[in-house]
Amino acid sequence: MLKPFLLLAAVVLIVLTPGYASLGAAQEAGARHTAKSAAGSPSPAAAAADAQAKGLAQAKKLYGIDCALCHGATGDGKTDVAKDMSLTLADWTDPKSLAGKTDQELTDMIRKGKDKMPPEDKSRATDEEVKNLIVYIRSMAKTPSGPVPAAPAAAAPTTPDAAAPTPAPNH
Repeated sequence: MLKPFLLLAAVVLIVLTPGYASLGAAQEAGARHTAKSAAGSPSPAAAAADAQAKGLAQAKKLYGIDCALCHGATGDGKTDVAKDMSLTLADWTDPKSLAGKTDQELTDMIRKGKDKMPPEDKSRATDEEVKNLIVYIRSMAKTPSGPVPAAPAAAAPTTPDAAAPTPAPNH
């Protein structure tokens, strides 16, 4: 009995709210824009990039909730919790720390846990979220900065004939 009353109250409140008419017009314009956009939908590459960005944002949030307490906000593994638990965690900001680990190894570690690390249950993170989490963790690695070493110059010929000028004939 309470649900119909609440629904009616919500409808009345919306209708009586100032600016409701302009809201309706905006919604109608948005619907027209959506219908128009459907014909010229974004490219598959743009849609994939958008999905990847959303996945990484979701992974960053998941990391902040489930991982950062021990592994640190930056992934360096230097946290008070890690020290208190006598843990030595990998520094994910170092590209070498994850270089030898496959995505499957990391997935297994996340799902099953390791040593004192608790497992991430499927009810807390889907397989897709775990994949995105791994991409996010790998993105923490700092790329080497500074100038890129120049390629060695082409070696000059070292044979005596090519290296030394030919002497002028004696007359």
